Amino acid sequence: MAADPLAFDLITMGRIGVDLYPLKTGVPLGEADAFGKFLGGSPTNVAVAAARLGRRTAVITRTGADPFGAYLRAQLRGFGVDDRWAGEVAAYPTPVTFCEIFPPDDFPLYFYRYPKAPDLEIGADELDLDAVRAARVFWMTGTGLSAEPSRTATLAALEARSKSGITVFDLDWRPMLWPAGDGSAKPGEPEGPEAPGGPAEPGEWYRRALSLATVAVGNAEECAIATGETEPYAAARALLGAGVELAVVKRGPAGVLAVHRDGTVAELPPVPVEVVNGLGAGDAFGGALCHGLLAGWELGRVIRYANAAGAIVASRLACSTAMPFAAEVEEVLDRAGGV
Repeated sequence: MAADPLAFDLITMGRIGVDLYPLKTGVPLGEADAFGKFLGGSPTNVAVAAARLGRRTAVITRTGADPFGAYLRAQLRGFGVDDRWAGEVAAYPTPVTFCEIFPPDDFPLYFYRYPKAPDLEIGADELDLDAVRAARVFWMTGTGLSAEPSRTATLAALEARSKSGITVFDLDWRPMLWPAGDGSAKPGEPEGPEAPGGPAEPGEWYRRALSLATVAVGNAEECAIATGETEPYAAARALLGAGVELAVVKRGPAGVLAVHRDGTVAELPPVPVEVVNGLGAGDAFGGALCHGLLAGWELGRVIRYANAAGAIVASRLACSTAMPFAAEVEEVLDRAGGV
């Protein structure tokens, strides 16, 4: 069957919010007196990153029915990201995230997603599963598994794809965004595999999602939640064993390890850069990873390109507005010795 010419290159699903960053680095949050306001949320930033590289992207998410929600949808459109599935939830405010910026490696985050984030209110019956199936890449995150109805919707989207195309699980372990216990049982209900909410540990939900994905991306801590392994090669093997075709293990200053089921391995150092804010680098990496996989490049080239995109964003203050265009990535690669 021929590919749908109207299908999206990439659909991401999950977090969205307003990022408020101090305009001066090295300043404690309580002492900062000027902030920049930006579109935020990891899967949303990945969609922006891929759009900057020329890909047709959309995000499945929810905001509050408030001025910040309107701001975020306008930002999506401004970045060229389709906002048709960025609906409103009247019951909850649009999330806000503050960060402190202490280069080169300390960037504490403060999430204000109370009493519940609208993006966790995505229902399975609201999904356009035909569009999800048709997308060349579908990207979901671990945070989307942290609460209902988002958990059921995320798994429904994965099941609808049935490993077609490229289906990416960004492990995205944010423990502060998971309720106490397993995050599935209601107060007073028992927890455990037979409880009303299902498996008792986040790792159980991660393993279920891994069985439905073709690519997994995560750092050592995230791999530990998903597989119990932290050593990069052991984690990559465990991710492949859980069902994916490509395991990408991010190692911070040690670079990136990518292992494909066919035996191809790419282990590359990061691109040297003076870090300003490391928070958006992983999202830039993700958008560029999708771009390279869609282009059909060999694995080493994909990872080099993604590393370069991440380095560019790490050298800038913001996340979404910092996502590089293709010419910028290529310039960095040229200086580093080509792709």
